[in-house]
Amino acid sequence: MESCLTLIFLSSLVTLITANSVSVRLVNGNNPCAGRVEVFHRGQWGTVCHRDWDIADAAVVCRELDCGTAVKATYDAYFGQGSGPISMGFVGCSGSETALKDCSSISQYAQYCNHNQDAGVVCSEKGLRLVDGFHLCSGRVEMLRTEGWGSVCDAAFDQQDAEVVCRELDCGAPVQVLRAAAFGKGKGRVWSEEIQCRGNESQIDICQRTSSQMHSCSHDNDVGVICSGYTDLRLVNGPDICSGRVERQYFSKWGTVCDACWDMRAASVLCRQLNCGIAVSVVGSDWFGEGSGEIWADVFDCDGNERKLSECSISSWSRAECSHRRDVGVICSNSSLALHDGLVRLSGERQCEG
Repeated sequence: MESCLTLIFLSSLVTLITANSVSVRLVNGNNPCAGRVEVFHRGQWGTVCHRDWDIADAAVVCRELDCGTAVKATYDAYFGQGSGPISMGFVGCSGSETALKDCSSISQYAQYCNHNQDAGVVCSEKGLRLVDGFHLCSGRVEMLRTEGWGSVCDAAFDQQDAEVVCRELDCGAPVQVLRAAAFGKGKGRVWSEEIQCRGNESQIDICQRTSSQMHSCSHDNDVGVICSGYTDLRLVNGPDICSGRVERQYFSKWGTVCDACWDMRAASVLCRQLNCGIAVSVVGSDWFGEGSGEIWADVFDCDGNERKLSECSISSWSRAECSHRRDVGVICSNSSLALHDGLVRLSGERQCEG
């Protein structure tokens, strides 16, 4: 009976945050539509405790920020620990609200949380998108700023800029840059500053930008890009998802990866991307079998500290030198194979000597 009374009392503390008391931002993500959730409340920014945080709450944040739909609600300070107050706790959204301020929360309970419980969100939209193309990796280039979405002027947009756009969207390499609103005219703003990428940046926002008075830009000048294809990655034929033959997807077609110039740095990036820890070993097709179908013979020149393979410099390799006998495999530290004593490999000129 006492516990029931306590529950009723706590329920009476549920606070609906007033319309003018809070705004929302995402911090420490790799694009404007992912990161630690922070709310502006009573004159300062604070974090949100992950207690009762779920995909319905994340959906409201994504909707409020015009970031599409919620892909993931994150916990345990996935995007790093914040500082300052923990402003909201035990958030209870139905998922249909237009803003987080419209959801209920037990603010008094936030004091029992700490910053290693900061909540986060991953939304479907990044701060960059391709619109009105004929597949996911083609279309009019649009960028998200604080003022909203806008198209990009084709003035001074070149192949190096397109390299970064395709890389950030996990769309492979650029095939063509199209000018003069080839994918139709956008709506709203036109970002007219010159984007000056070197071509090796992981995100378009990292590139230098200079405002230019030399170009008169309108939606007639909207630039478009066609990239080689959407990519995904997986490890197959191992005892778990953290070990196996490396396979990549271009659009709907999966293929194996040739071991030409594949090294531990590339393997480390792959393991990190798959949330599988660090690379323990790079192995040949004798471990996880030969694949079938396409053989992607790209060479990944990774430093080893990238968060995903698409951030590495990529060049094509002669496919004539590759066969399924050279399908590469990887064992990551989170795999059960990495826990076995006596894991052995041979390091020599040939696979069976060293």
